[in-house]
Amino acid sequence: MTHIKLPIFPLSGVILFPSMQIPLHIFEPRYRDMVGQALAKDRLIGLIQPQEITVDQHSKADAHGKKQPQLFTIGTVGRIADVEAMEDGRYNIVLEGVQRFTVVKELDVTTAFRQIEAALWSEKEASELLSLGERAALEMEGRKFAEAQGYKVDWESVIKLDDHTLVNAIAQIAPFDMAAKQALLEVDGMAKRCELLVQLMQFYGRHDGDEKIVTLQ
Repeated sequence: MTHIKLPIFPLSGVILFPSMQIPLHIFEPRYRDMVGQALAKDRLIGLIQPQEITVDQHSKADAHGKKQPQLFTIGTVGRIADVEAMEDGRYNIVLEGVQRFTVVKELDVTTAFRQIEAALWSEKEASELLSLGERAALEMEGRKFAEAQGYKVDWESVIKLDDHTLVNAIAQIAPFDMAAKQALLEVDGMAKRCELLVQLMQFYGRHDGDEKIVTLQ
């Protein structure tokens, strides 16, 4: 595996897959600095979910003594594909997934934003295809899930998407909890992610007596 030094943007409930895009509004000063430095360098940022801080968790403190949550071990390298710099220093950016990474270690740095040593994955999913049965099951559960959530979906456009885009787009935007999102990101293989996605849509599509969506947490 290739190892690189990477600034990270910890963001709960948000995942990014290779070749997919996500818009982000950057307003915190430390992350504005991170984006500015990334734009001046290679435009790369690591998007990764932080874990919830528990009472007995040994979390790293920042320069101001504030506890920082531990990170999940898997995230995604994103390249800033588009940027809008605002007059007050904020940014609107579009981050495009490049490849997933495993956190090797967090680095001791003087920057306000966190940085890690990351081991890059060798991504091969783009050439994988779903079977007709897998694709049909995904589309069927997707329709049922969208209806249960009250989403309006342009299904004529959806069915034209390739397998890779369809699976990863649903995984990115579906309102699953943090643990479910992370499980989808860490699955290696399109068919396996499709299977998990179908299971999650079935699980989250169930309602209890109070009409609330069930969660894994």
